[in-house]
Amino acid sequence: MESLSPPAQSPENPERSGLPAALARIGGLLALLFLFLVSIKLMETSIKLLGSEYTDNLFQGISNPFAGLAAGVLATVMVQSSSVSTSMIVALVGSGSLSVEAAVPLIMGANIGTTITNTLVSLGSIGRRNDFRRAFAAATVHDFFNLMAVAIFLPIQMMTGFLSTGAKKISEMLPVGDAGGKFNSPLKSAVKSIAGIVQDGLEAISLSGGWLSLVMLAVGLGLIFVSLTAITKLMRKVIADRAEKALNRALKRSGLIGIAIGALITFSVQSSSITTSLLVPLCSSGVLTLDNAFPVMLGANIGTTITAFLASLATDINGLQIALVHMLFNLSATILVYPIAAVRRIPIRMARGLAVTAVRNKMIVIVYVLVMFVLIPVTGVFLF
Repeated sequence: MESLSPPAQSPENPERSGLPAALARIGGLLALLFLFLVSIKLMETSIKLLGSEYTDNLFQGISNPFAGLAAGVLATVMVQSSSVSTSMIVALVGSGSLSVEAAVPLIMGANIGTTITNTLVSLGSIGRRNDFRRAFAAATVHDFFNLMAVAIFLPIQMMTGFLSTGAKKISEMLPVGDAGGKFNSPLKSAVKSIAGIVQDGLEAISLSGGWLSLVMLAVGLGLIFVSLTAITKLMRKVIADRAEKALNRALKRSGLIGIAIGALITFSVQSSSITTSLLVPLCSSGVLTLDNAFPVMLGANIGTTITAFLASLATDINGLQIALVHMLFNLSATILVYPIAAVRRIPIRMARGLAVTAVRNKMIVIVYVLVMFVLIPVTGVFLF
């Protein structure tokens, strides 16, 4: 006799049942990434408010290249943006207050100073030993690359002037006048808008000056810790092992892919700090290896020069030349360092070694930041 019981239902497709959860995780991750970007902007704005009174004076009367290098580092640390400091340099060169040759070390110093953001972001993982080791290595590899680039190209520039001479020759072949352009990133505008609302809220409760800067810095750092902790946990769930391996394989197969990705993202968001800071949680969670993140950072170095170059087309010939110096410097450093495996491994090994030491003794992090971004540039400015 045929059974009247209903037929057994086939088990629900696990992929379908997991789809809403996966979409929720991706949505949460995107929201956390946006919060992370807002926290970086708050931190940048707070430091910029503290340093805005001093940065203009730093660039005045610079003639010694070592003083210029130190001033470039210090000014960029104060305003937390290489784009801001290089724009100031372009304006000074364009007005005739600063020669192109004198401005070259300032541009190199700005490249070093902008990497402090990565180091501060890596502190969000300081409570998790392995995550912090990977995050701190990802943050400092950019420092060591820029230091290598300056150590190689500053003496060559001093002896031959190849960067300023090359920029002059290229600028003579390009149009100057009303051809300048500017790309306004919607993401950057949204982040700036939210950060502005937070700042307005703090000003509404009568905070101003130094207190406003310090509270904004505290809020920014607090949000970095919260968002970075959540991002690191979610990253492993959102990106499956296969996707993670595929990403690393693609980047390992061709460093040019990573360089192109870094340049494109940086041009889109108009900030190398945002691009390189986003790599920190990727490396911290183990989703991306340091070797594969490195070319993306180099691409960010190149991408950050594109916006300044487009804007400089609307300035005079001197402003265009110093923008081209920045582009030539970052391109030359990438071409010299990255293709040779033995040379490429130098900043990576130095960053990993420092990260291992920092995990053993957290005071190393404070000493490193103070010496690299404060003590050495301040001493350089006063000495030279």
